[in-house]
Amino acid sequence: MEWGLMTVVGPVAFALVLAWAMLHNRRSAAEKRRTEEATRIRREEEDAAQKASEGAS
Repeated sequence: MEWGLMTVVGPVAFALVLAWAMLHNRRSAAEKRRTEEATRIRREEEDAAQKASEGAS
């Protein structure tokens, strides 16, 4: 009886916990935009620094 209960309840509980974690771990649209903008700015800065160092050589 215990194995039958564990075989059914275990995977159901795991699926519920996994679904809850996935739903609560999402980023908001504003946070995604902020991250993308920061990444774009950082890449532009790195490109400018690389071009400046190539020009100085």
